Amino acid sequence: MKLRPEEITSILKDRIKEFDVETDLSEVGTVLQVGDGIARIHGLENCIALERLELEHGVVGIAFNLEEDNVGAALFGEWQNVSEGEPVRRTGEVMSVPVGEGLL
Repeated sequence: MKLRPEEITSILKDRIKEFDVETDLSEVGTVLQVGDGIARIHGLENCIALERLELEHGVVGIAFNLEEDNVGAALFGEWQNVSEGEPVRRTGEVMSVPVGEGLL
C-alpha cells in the first residue's frame, strides 16, 4: 500500500485536531528547613498569603511569611514526617474554615 503525500497530510491534521494535552501549571517547591511545625520552602514564587499548601504524608501548610526567596508556612498534621528536600505543591486556594451557627 502506497500513501500519497496528501493522505499523510490529512491523517496528520486529523491526529493533531484530536490531540489533547492536559497541562499542570501548579508550582512545586522544596522544603528547605522544617522544625516545630514551621517549614521554610523554596520555589513558590507566586504563592499568596494564607494559601493552602500540600506536602507529603498528607500534611497541610498555610503560607504566612512571603519572602523574596522562600515562604514560611505553618504545618498541620504529622509535620514530624516532613523532611528537607520533599516537594510542596501550591493549591491556589486561600485556607478557609467553614463556620456555622453551632460555633457562634
